[in-house]
Amino acid sequence: MLGMVNISRWGLPALTAVLLGTSVYSLTDLAHERRQTQDLSATNTALRASLSQMQNQLAVISGRIDQLSKPAPIEPEAAAPLAEPVAPVRSALRIRPKARVIPNVRPSMPKEDPRWNDLQSRLSDQQQQLNSTRQEIDKTREELDGKLNSTQDELSGSIARNHEQLVELQKRGERNYYEFEIDKSKQFRKVGPLSVSLRKLNQKHKYYDLALVVDDQQLEKKHLNLYEPMMLSTSDRPQPIELVVNEIHDNFIRGYISEPKYKKAELALTNTAGEEPPVLQQR
Repeated sequence: MLGMVNISRWGLPALTAVLLGTSVYSLTDLAHERRQTQDLSATNTALRASLSQMQNQLAVISGRIDQLSKPAPIEPEAAAPLAEPVAPVRSALRIRPKARVIPNVRPSMPKEDPRWNDLQSRLSDQQQQLNSTRQEIDKTREELDGKLNSTQDELSGSIARNHEQLVELQKRGERNYYEFEIDKSKQFRKVGPLSVSLRKLNQKHKYYDLALVVDDQQLEKKHLNLYEPMMLSTSDRPQPIELVVNEIHDNFIRGYISEPKYKKAELALTNTAGEEPPVLQQR
């Protein structure tokens, strides 16, 4: 019984103390939360004021950018002073500038370089000089071909450029003459002591190519000119056989072949008989 009285007497104050401590802690915590709420409210108000100020500054800067993007009117008087300076914006805000408008300008035509014209003029002059030189060379060559004085024959000392001159040579009685007219062909044609084949000719430049059979041997003579005598030595004649072309046409040539009047065997028989050989006069 005594024990129960002691517990009742000490338990009530302890319970009261516990409740009181709990109430004090709750009030303290509530006051702290209220203080934090007030601080947050003040901070929010300050942030709103700062945001409003930055928005105003941003609007001013945007208007200034619009004014700068417009072309400034040309006035004789000095430009008006700018408005009050704008407060710097925090680096956290990044303003994207407007896209730059590039005017549509047509590309100008490149100027003609005078050095190019000078080079073209020089090339044209050189080409004209080359053409003129080529024409002069062709003309000179034709004149030389026409005026070519061939190697003189050991017996007659001249060549016949036409039929009349050939008749004059025949009258001298020093050589035998054979006129020919040969078409272009691979077939050989017998002309006097030779067999002749015309393989190629050029009427413009006055030259020709021949294939010959001399002493049973075939040979070729290329690029022979008009009036150029071709000398062919044979085993049975004391002097060379002479071939001359005095006309060159589109597909055929004309000329003659001359040979010594006497062969070596005939001259030997004459000497053996004690007769004097015929005198061959040279001109």
